[in-house]
Amino acid sequence: MAVAVDSNVVIGFLDRGDAFHAAADAKIRVLLSERELLYASGVTYAEVLTGAKLGHHDESVVRGFFDQLITRILPVEVDVAERAAELRGQKKSLRMPDALILAGAEVSMDVDRIVCADSVALDLAGALRCRVDPLRPG
Repeated sequence: MAVAVDSNVVIGFLDRGDAFHAAADAKIRVLLSERELLYASGVTYAEVLTGAKLGHHDESVVRGFFDQLITRILPVEVDVAERAAELRGQKKSLRMPDALILAGAEVSMDVDRIVCADSVALDLAGALRCRVDPLRPG
């Protein structure tokens, strides 16, 4: 099985100044030590790479993270888009990128949990097939 990581987890891991850095760093290290496969949505890849293009992160570090630590980038296809729309319909405050990330994790039968720090996404934990592991700052 695999663990999907949300954008805020990846950003927290990469950015030492981020409020989630310590928690994200510890969580990813534990997952890797347990030999968990890490997956990320194509949306996560785009969000984090956009941060690099805007100068928030070193692009080579971002690309290295995805190349070396992420086993698979989950695509956004029709089934993911449909599930994202359902999730968004259940929770109007859920942003569409977050809905797509959650839906991608849920639709992929390889993923049994997702690690995220978004409180709105965490509110939907009971509506998802995969378990949601909350990441708390600190």
